[in-house]
Amino acid sequence: MSLTVRPITAAEHLAFIEKQPSVSFLQTPSWARVKTEWRSESVGWFDQGGALVGAALVLHRPVPKLERFTLAYLPEGPSIDWSGDLAPWLEPLATYLKKNGAFGIRIGPPVTTATWSAAQVKDGIADDTVQRLNQLTPTHRDATGARVVSQLRAAGWRLQSPEDGFGAGQPQYNFVIPLAHEDGTLKTEDEVLKGMNQLWRRNIKKAAKMGVEVTVASPVNPADGDFEGDLSAFHDLYVHTAARDHFTPRQRSYFSTMFWAMSTEDPERIKLFLARHEGDLVAATIMVRVGQHAWYSYGASSTEKRDVRGSNALQWAMIQDAMAAGATTYDLRGITPTLSTDDSHVGLIQFKVGTGGQAVEYAGEWDLPLNKPIYTAFDVYMKRR
Repeated sequence: MSLTVRPITAAEHLAFIEKQPSVSFLQTPSWARVKTEWRSESVGWFDQGGALVGAALVLHRPVPKLERFTLAYLPEGPSIDWSGDLAPWLEPLATYLKKNGAFGIRIGPPVTTATWSAAQVKDGIADDTVQRLNQLTPTHRDATGARVVSQLRAAGWRLQSPEDGFGAGQPQYNFVIPLAHEDGTLKTEDEVLKGMNQLWRRNIKKAAKMGVEVTVASPVNPADGDFEGDLSAFHDLYVHTAARDHFTPRQRSYFSTMFWAMSTEDPERIKLFLARHEGDLVAATIMVRVGQHAWYSYGASSTEKRDVRGSNALQWAMIQDAMAAGATTYDLRGITPTLSTDDSHVGLIQFKVGTGGQAVEYAGEWDLPLNKPIYTAFDVYMKRR
């Protein structure tokens, strides 16, 4: 197989994505307009007949004081055939990027290597002898993921795997809810609810009984209400959540750009969900969907009125929305691989485990140095930061 890599237009890229079951939203052309601090381009893989058979969004991060050299970053990408020999795909990519000033490449193969059930994770948290997820035997090991890891390592790629599963890039461990059976048929709402634990089901019912109202705001549908007002309300609550939970919040302008860029690409791409109780905003979330995969992207909740269970109501509303759109996966995004009750992240894991989904390990992010002196200098710079 002989493939060539060259730039493609955003329209060509989007047309390719629309033919796939799904790709990561971080690999859509609109994501380039969200990440304004990076230079970006769409590239495609073409076979000998000239057909577009793979695509990627590449974000270029320049080296301080050496702006013409960049780290070429493909978050949760590229979108290629990962099942066979990777050399025909990755070698022309490296050649193209090196020719255009990249000192290194970072990719995030969208393939899983292992899966654990919610019951396993729950039992692991309860077992004092279990400190990390990989101490548990997975319910499933993915042969494709194992081959990808083996091939990347043999080809000189370097795994970027921080201890907590989070780094400068994307999390290696996520928690997902399968919305389809193994034969591909979609589950019913009752089946998904049945998979949740008793506390989750009770909290969803409690939110409804307490009168929690969930609305969906969209910047491309003014009939849904005052979107800018809703976005400001979300951001105020998000800043409150950040102060309470000790993380640095993003600016409101980031979310304005995110909604504008992604909803312009596809009106159904991104939605803002708001839960109110007696007029008070008690929780708000952002969901993104590309094809058959939906992601819980950002969330915020009030310290007051937590007993009305607005967060549970929102998650259930997003799951229902994803199912109505034909999604086969609802993704609650990152978790840490630590299961120790002494770790501050365990509460978040327990919240996600209650949905009855499964923990998944991805192949992780991998770097290929193309210019070793500059790559080494950049690596030192990032570690100092």
